Amino acid sequence: MPTPAIVSVAITGSLPRKKDNPAVPVTVAEQVESTHAAYDAGATLVHLHVRNDDESPSSAPERFRQVLDGIRRHCPDIVTQVSTGGRSGAGRERGGMLPLRPDMASLATGSVNFPTRVYDNPPDLVDWLAAEMKRHGIKPEVEAFDLSMIFQAAAMARDGRIDGPLHVQFVMGVKNAMPVDREVFEFYVKTLARLAPDATWTGAGIGRDQLTLAQWSLELGGHCRTGLEDNVRLDKHTLAPSNAALVRQVVELCEAHGRRVATPAEARALLRLPPAAGRAAAARPEDAHA
Repeated sequence: MPTPAIVSVAITGSLPRKKDNPAVPVTVAEQVESTHAAYDAGATLVHLHVRNDDESPSSAPERFRQVLDGIRRHCPDIVTQVSTGGRSGAGRERGGMLPLRPDMASLATGSVNFPTRVYDNPPDLVDWLAAEMKRHGIKPEVEAFDLSMIFQAAAMARDGRIDGPLHVQFVMGVKNAMPVDREVFEFYVKTLARLAPDATWTGAGIGRDQLTLAQWSLELGGHCRTGLEDNVRLDKHTLAPSNAALVRQVVELCEAHGRRVATPAEARALLRLPPAAGRAAAARPEDAHA
């Protein structure tokens, strides 16, 4: 029987603004409501960024606390994942929310060119973020923008800097980074299986390639990511009315490929995460000030 597919929803990101699509959730209330609707549509993992009032990206722990608290109230079993990405802060500021103990956090294991800048992930910062995740019992999602990042993640798992099994997200379609290429994608999947046979993985595509990567992932046994962070359209001519609409689009794709959508409990089991009840008890309010 095929493995159930985890549908991740990246609700906000650092770049899309209301002018790009009015449905992009920016305020705490909007992010909680958008996550709840996406959860009802079939998403079992939410990837989170936070914004300032002017829509600029932020790493403010208090913003993350408010969003996480709201999501935990309304969707207590959804897998919560925060971004430690470089657009939202500099240096260790990028990990300031980790004491809040989300289930997961993104971890880029190397640097890469982005459209107008270098996504800078120096080794000492990568090691510090990984150590903080390990200290707070957070599972990293390794963001692989090229092959070297997969090898680095496997090395970090071997020497104990990351607790296994690995979960890797292959990111394709970012301008100046890895383009969308089926042969390369299949090589990524085979390489990860060789280096870390017990690893799980997700495919993430940008813009119009969001559905392409979802389709390839479903065909090759992986998991899917969707959401307004990466793509503000349902199709070339139609803005997505919500994150939930993008989730429903991927759920239909899962059904077409004979892959049942994972329940929250199944997603946690596949990712080797603790049950939601135990995780909620560990995420104490005082941890936000650790």
